[in-house]
This record gives sequence, C-alpha cells and structure tokens, in this order.
Amino acid sequence: MNFKFFVFLIATGIGLLISLTDYIHRQDLGIAILLLVSISLVTFLFLLNLFERFIYKRIRNIYKLIHNLKLGKDLKAALGEQIVDDPVTDAEREVRIWASQKASEIEKLQEQAKFRKEFLSNISHEFKTPLFATQGYIETLQDGMIDDEPEMAKNFLEKASRNLDRLSYLIQDLDEITKLETGIIALNIEKFDINTLIMECIEDLEDKAARNNIKIKFEKKANVPHIVKADRKRIQQVLINLIDNSIKYGKRGGVTKIAIYQIFEQLLVEVTDNGVGIEEKNLPRVFERFYRTDSSRSREIGGSGLGLAIVKHIVEAHEQNVNVRSTEGIGTTFGFTVKLAKADKMI
Repeated sequence: MNFKFFVFLIATGIGLLISLTDYIHRQDLGIAILLLVSISLVTFLFLLNLFERFIYKRIRNIYKLIHNLKLGKDLKAALGEQIVDDPVTDAEREVRIWASQKASEIEKLQEQAKFRKEFLSNISHEFKTPLFATQGYIETLQDGMIDDEPEMAKNFLEKASRNLDRLSYLIQDLDEITKLETGIIALNIEKFDINTLIMECIEDLEDKAARNNIKIKFEKKANVPHIVKADRKRIQQVLINLIDNSIKYGKRGGVTKIAIYQIFEQLLVEVTDNGVGIEEKNLPRVFERFYRTDSSRSREIGGSGLGLAIVKHIVEAHEQNVNVRSTEGIGTTFGFTVKLAKADKMI
C-alpha cells in the first residue's frame, strides 16, 4: 500500500470519528461535513509531516544502508541516489535476501572450519608417522645395535631411509599444491599429441603394473593423433597420478583401461580400474588433501595422500573439469577434460 494513501486513510478515519461525534450532539449535517473535511486535512498534513520526519526518512535511510552494504558501495556515494517509492517493502525484501546470504556464508564458514580441523589433524598424522618411526630406528641404533647386530642395524637404516623419503615426498607435494593454489606456477601451454603422452606414461608405469599383476590397456580410435592445447608436463603429472592410483587400488590380476572421447571442443580422458571401488558417500571428498577412504590400506600402499588434490588443481588451472564415478566391488573411473587444438578435429 502507498505510504501517503495509508496516512490519508488514518486522517480520514480520525476526521470521520470526530464529525460523527459532533453530528450526534448537534444534529447539524453541514457543520459535520465541514469538520470532516477540515479535521481530515489538518490531520493528514500533521501525520504526513510526523511520519516523514520521524519514521519514513529513517526507514528510507536504513534501506539505503542495507541496499548499499549489499552492493558493496560507500554510503556517501549513495546519498544522491533516487529514492524508492516504498522503502518499507523494499527494506523487508532486502533484509530477507541479506539474512539468507549470511546464513549461507555462515554455513560455508563452518564447513571451512571443519575442513581446516580435519586437514591439520591429517597433516599432523601424516608427518608424525614417518618422523616417529625414523626417530625410533635411530634411537635403537644409538643404543649399540650397529656393533651388536650389524645386519639388523642395516635393515633399520633402510627403514629409516624409506620413512625419510616419505617425508620428502610429503613436503614436495605440499609445496607443489601450495604453488598451484596461489598461481605461482605458470602453465606452459603448447600443442601436443596426447596419444603419445599417454603411451609414455604407460611405459613409465609398466613395471609397477606388472609387479601388481595388472595390465594397462589404452583404448584409442585407430592411430589418429589427437592434438590438444595444454601444459604437457602438468598433464603428464595428472596421467601418472591417475594411472598410478588405479594400479594401487586395482584388483590383482585386473586391468587398468585408458580411453579418450571427444566432447565438442574438448577431449575427455578416462582412467578406469576394476578394483574395490569407492563408497558413494566418499566420492565428493576424494579430491581433498589427505582424504583417504580406507586409511589403513592407503598408508600400507604408500603415497602422500595429495595426488588427487594435485590432479584437481592442475586440471582446474587449465579451466577444465575433473570427475570421478565408482561402484563398490566393480571399480572406479577418474576422468578429466583437456582442450582440443583447433587445428585438430577428431572424426
């Protein structure tokens, strides 16, 4: 309802009440009508001035504050803006929107706080495990094992060395992911045949796959090269991480399949294993740092726990997408897109 019309109704009501009272006493219709008009007019002007000075202007200023805070504007710059017709209704709407946004922001902050706690807990555990193990081996050696049991001492030194290597990998991967997040690492975009790159990655991991009795198959259409536009070194890192992950968690005697598909101006690369799979509830979190669906098995297998997080950051740095789908007991498929070079169109 319009503000002035609302004040007019109130003034008319007051005038009508007083004129009816006078008419009852005097029984003079002319005077009653005159009173109705004059009192309604005076009351209207009085109430309008009162509401304007003490209520309407203040509500209008509150609306300005809400509106400009929402838009991120300086209030001084907003003083000359056009006044809205109904600031009360608009202010109510803006407050509702603002409250909804703040509730969403609070929820996100709570999720981030939970993630930070989990991350600090995970990173603490990842560092403590190899560090304490190394410390234990060294203390045992210091107690005289080198002289008393040289063979056992050698074994302890080898274990300590492996734990230090794990610490080194952790630090390197953390440094890598930090640089990717902050944009310190610049992408070296070039054109290259992704078929050739995939074959190179397969050759690099063939021995590891053979030790796990896993075959790697690359499913491609004929021998047509597929030229993509990306950072070759970084895409190689993505492929190595995904293929290595499929070997670690694949079924012994199983198969890792690599396939490519054209999707408009992009190429989709998928790496599939026929391992134990991942529970559906864990799928949204597999790209988080240090997140492990099976902590005991993951640590037994090895790795920093940062591989998939690095994959996600590299792919997103290329402004592309990475995804995962999995069925327990059947296997897991990781896929990512890469931009096709314009000169190359798959048939």
